[in-house]
Formats: sequence, structure tokens, C-alpha cells
Amino acid sequence: MPTVDLVADLGEGFGAYSIGDDNALLEIVSSANIACGFHAGDPDIMDATVAECVRTGVSIGAHPSFPDLRGFGRRAMDLTADEVRTDVIYQLGALSAFAAYHGGSVSHLAPHGRLGNLVATRADYAGAVADAAARVDPALIILAQDGELAIAAAERGLRVAIVGIADRAYQDDGTLVPRSQPGAVIHDPAVIIERTVRMVCEGLIEAVSGRDIAIQADTVLLHGDNPGAVDLARLIRSELIAVGVTIAPLAEVLDAKQKVSKQ
Repeated sequence: MPTVDLVADLGEGFGAYSIGDDNALLEIVSSANIACGFHAGDPDIMDATVAECVRTGVSIGAHPSFPDLRGFGRRAMDLTADEVRTDVIYQLGALSAFAAYHGGSVSHLAPHGRLGNLVATRADYAGAVADAAARVDPALIILAQDGELAIAAAERGLRVAIVGIADRAYQDDGTLVPRSQPGAVIHDPAVIIERTVRMVCEGLIEAVSGRDIAIQADTVLLHGDNPGAVDLARLIRSELIAVGVTIAPLAEVLDAKQKVSKQ
């Protein structure tokens, strides 16, 4: 049976405002994507979130985005590729400093929101993100959907982990249905759990057209910012373990995958 990482987006509050139950999710996940201040998060939140990740043994990931605090990083912005590169360097640098302070390190990078969608299809943005990661820390794992960022990262010698998102609808080409379209987000817990187990164990997920498409899921993204999300995350973890799936941080997942490929 496969080994898979469970990851959630954490540290996405701002000032006195909080989103989701990060402490509860840290008991469930093996990795965390931590907001770096551009779409959410601030120095105090980054500091506290990183400290908890180090304490609980959860792998730390940078979650850089467009500089869109008001829109939570979900709006397209007319940035140049160089601006994307420097924004990613800035955010990665900030989180790396907090990780170092607490005796940890950043193990992966996962672009957030609209930036995360665009790097799957825009080669210039993908190259900018991959260049930033490779030059700052060539040991970083790039968490991405299938597409341009996965290609660009591999070309620069970076390890790539493909993310599966069971509560989002997929199109036939493997990209996500835009949030602006009806049915983009799946809410039925039973459907989400079934899709997750099938995605991890069979490498398939049903697209909106009804046809099955192949999906490689090195990590499963668990959302924690809506009612019932933590309970659903616990169920997903327990169902995966019940069918024999091993839960492990990204680096261990990729190491296990490499061993299998050499057999």
C-alpha cells in the first residue's frame, strides 16, 4: 500500500483574526503550508505556527502568494515573472528565519491561491517560482499540481510532490475547476472521503465530466477553514490508515516512492 503525506494550510489568520483550528489540525497532518504574510499571516502568527510545527514534528512548508491580503491571495494580479520571483524569495526568507529561530527548517514550498493555480499553466510564473526555490535552497521540495511548475522544478533538479485535493472538482485536463464556477468545491464528507481513498490507492479521481482521470497524489491537502473541516480531516486520516496507507511527511513519501521505482 502507498505512503502519503497529509498537509493543511496553517497560520492564515491576521492580527486579532484567526481562521481554522490550527492546533487541532497539527494533530492530524504530517506537513503544513504556512502563510508568509502576503495573503494572510503576520510575524506573531508565523512565529507561533512554526513553533508548534517544530514541537509536534510537523514538516514546515512555505505558502507564498500574490501580495493580496485583502483578497486572500485568490485574485489574479498583473505581476511580471521577476516580481513573482522576488515576492517568493521575500516570503520564503521570512519563514526560513522563523524556522531557524525555533531550531527547524523549511522543507517544502507550495504556492497559494491564484498564484498556485497560475503556476500550473504559466511557464514564466512557474520558472520564477522554481528559480527562487532552487537558488535559495536546492533541497526544497516543490508541492504542486501536475503542470508547468512541476516541470520547471524538476528541470532545476528540485524534488516535486504532486498534491491531490479531494474536495475540489477536477477538469478533464487535470486542472481544478475555478472557484467561480458552480460545483468547484465538494461539500459531502462521504464523497470527499471516497475520492481521497481512491485517489491515494488507485491513482484515479472522477472529473466533472464523469470520466476517471489519472492523478498522482504524494500529498493530500486537507482544508481546515470551514465548519466540520477538522472532523473531516480526522476521518480522512483514519480511513486511509484503515485501508493500509502509511501517513508520513513529504520527504519520507518521496524517499519511499524512489525506493519502489528502483525495485
